[in-house]
Amino acid sequence: MNTVQRHSPRSAMLRWWVLTLAALLLAGVTARLGAWQLSRAHEKERLQAQVQARQGEAALDSVELAAAGGAALHRPVMLRGQWVEGSTVFLDNRQMSGRVGFDVISALRLSGTEAVVAVQRGWVARDFGDRARLPELPAPAGEVRVEGRVAGEPARLFEFASTATGSGPSRIRQNLHLSDYADELGLALLPVTVQQTGPGGDGLLRQWPAADSGVDKHYGYAFQWFGLSALVMVLYVWFQIIRRFFRPGRQPAG
Repeated sequence: MNTVQRHSPRSAMLRWWVLTLAALLLAGVTARLGAWQLSRAHEKERLQAQVQARQGEAALDSVELAAAGGAALHRPVMLRGQWVEGSTVFLDNRQMSGRVGFDVISALRLSGTEAVVAVQRGWVARDFGDRARLPELPAPAGEVRVEGRVAGEPARLFEFASTATGSGPSRIRQNLHLSDYADELGLALLPVTVQQTGPGGDGLLRQWPAADSGVDKHYGYAFQWFGLSALVMVLYVWFQIIRRFFRPGRQPAG
C-alpha cells in the first residue's frame, strides 16, 4: 500500500513562520549593514572636506611647522632648511606613471628651529641592469627651499619580517618607519613627513596621488548590502506568496 506523506496544516504554518522570520531577519541585518556603510561614507565625506579645507589654508613656514607638528597634517608648507648629510634613503618598488622605481626620502633640518622633518622628495627610475646602483641626485650643501604639503608616514608595501625597515644600514628599503629612521640618524624627527611638490631642479617626479578617504568604497559596499536585502525580500515574495497563492493556471476551489 502506497502512503503519501503530507504536511499537516500546523507543520505547514510553522514552516511558513520560520521562513518568514528568517527572511525578515536576513533582510533587516543586510539593510542595517547597508545603512552603516552609508554612515561611514558620510563620515569620510566630512573628513575629505576637512582635508580639502586644510589644503587650501595658507602655507606654514619652517618655524610654524616645527611648532604645529602632527596638527599640521595636510597643510601646505613653504620651508627653508638644510639637507641632513647621509640621510637619503630609497624606497624600492614604488610606481609613478606606470613605471617602477624609487621614492626618495631625505631629512631636512628646518631653518630657525632645532626640528628635523623627513621629506618625500619625489620618484626616480632605477637601473634594472644594475639593481644595486643608486641614481645620482644633487644635494645642495647650503640652505634650500622646499615647497610641499604635510603628510603621514610613507605608504607601506608588504614585506617579510626579516627585511623590515630599520634592520640594517642599506639605503634601499622596502618601507620606512619614522621611529626607525630617527634612531638611525640619531635625530628627533617630527611625527609627520612633507611631500615635496614644487620644482627642485633635481630630476625627481612629484606626481603624488591625491588624498583619498575611501568614500566610493563605502558607497559600493552599501549598494551591495542593500541589493542583498532587496534580493532576499524578492525571493521571499516570489516563493512564499506568488508561487504559493497565485500560481498560473491554478483553479479556485469549487
